[in-house]
Amino acid sequence: MVQKTYFKTKDHCKVKFSFMPENAETVEILGLNSDWENSIVMRKKKDGTFSCEVSLPKNTQHEFKYRINATEWANDPEADSQQVNPFGGVNSVIIL
Repeated sequence: MVQKTYFKTKDHCKVKFSFMPENAETVEILGLNSDWENSIVMRKKKDGTFSCEVSLPKNTQHEFKYRINATEWANDPEADSQQVNPFGGVNSVIIL
């Protein structure tokens, strides 16, 4: 799930990512701001959901993927859109 909070007086949007994969020990987000090298580590809650908050510029769009247990890639089923990537797969897209 992707939840967006816009601020009238700021040029960024607070985005909360929540994801609940089965049998996951770690979940990271990659690709935001075109950064596929440095992941954002999500925190695991007691109910098994992973979450994090990120500030992203307004009027932008960002491709991203979740990396589960450092090996498995997953898209967000509730993302705004999807975009084909150069590796023959699909990335999730968030539009702000």
